[in-house]
Amino acid sequence: MQESDFAKVVQVNGANVYFEHHQHPTASETFVLLHGFLSSTFSFRRLTPLLKENYNVISIDLPPFGNSEKNNRFIYSYDNLANTVIALLDHLNVSNIHLTGHSMGGQIALNVMKKAPTLVEKGVLLCSSGYLKKMNWPVTMLSHIPFFHLYVKLWLTRSGVRNNLENVVHDSTMIDDEMMFGYLKPFLEDDIFKALTRMIRDREGDLSVNELRNIQTPCLLIWGEHDRVVPLSTGHRLKEDIPDSKLVVLKETGHLVPEEKPMEVLRHIHEFVSSTVNDLSNDTHTEPLFQKGLSQTLISET
Repeated sequence: MQESDFAKVVQVNGANVYFEHHQHPTASETFVLLHGFLSSTFSFRRLTPLLKENYNVISIDLPPFGNSEKNNRFIYSYDNLANTVIALLDHLNVSNIHLTGHSMGGQIALNVMKKAPTLVEKGVLLCSSGYLKKMNWPVTMLSHIPFFHLYVKLWLTRSGVRNNLENVVHDSTMIDDEMMFGYLKPFLEDDIFKALTRMIRDREGDLSVNELRNIQTPCLLIWGEHDRVVPLSTGHRLKEDIPDSKLVVLKETGHLVPEEKPMEVLRHIHEFVSSTVNDLSNDTHTEPLFQKGLSQTLISET
C-alpha cells in the first residue's frame, strides 16, 4: 500500500479553501495544521515532512491566505474561520484529530475545540495567540473608507518580508531567498489586501478566560523562549487557564517554531500523542540541549 499526497481546493462555508492532504498507508491518527496570520501552509514546510512519516496530515490555507479564496464578502472572524475548518473536515469525513495551530492558527484551533469538542482528540498550540481584544473602533471605522486596502498594502510593503521574518525567528541567518519568497508569494495579488481590510472589521477578541477554562481537550503548548510576537507570558497564562495542558519552552527559539525547531516540536508531539497530559509533569519544561547526533541532524536541515 502506497502513500498518497494531493492538494485540492473545495468550497466549504462559502469560501474556496485550499488544503494539502497526506494519507499515510497505515496510520490511524490525523494531524490538522492551521497556520498563523499573514502565513500559509508554507510555514509548516519543515514540520509536515516529519509528521508524514507516522501520521496522516492535513494542512489548510485559512481564507484569505495562501491559495485559499480572497473574498471581501467572507466573514473573517475567528468563529467563522473555525466553522470553515469544521466544515472542511466534515467534507473530508475526518474526525478524532490532533489539531495543531501556530500563532493566530492556535486561537482558531481553540475556537474549534470550543465549538466541536468531540472532533478534536488533542490540541497542539505553537506560540498561540491569546487574550487579544477586539480591534479598536477607530481602526474598524477607518477600514470602511474606500481604498483603505491600499493603506494596508503600504504598511505591509514598508515593513518588508525580511524585517517581518527577522522579527519572528531567533536566528536571522536561517532566512534565505526560498524562505523570503515563500512568505511573500501570497501577497503578490491585490485581492489579499481587500480581504485583510475585511478581516480587520470582522476579527473579534480572543477567547475569554471563562471560555478557555471550559475547554476539556488535552493541549500541549510549545513556545520559543525568545518569542517577540506572542510573548512567553501568554503561554504561561494559557497553561493556567486551559485545564488539561502542558507548556514546553524551546531554548534559543523565536516565534516561528515550526521553521526553527521542527525536530524538537516533533519529539514533543510524539510524546504528547502517545500519552495523556496527566501522565506528564504539569510543570513548565524548558528544552535541554539535544543529544549530539540529533542536534547535528537538525543543523544540517536548517
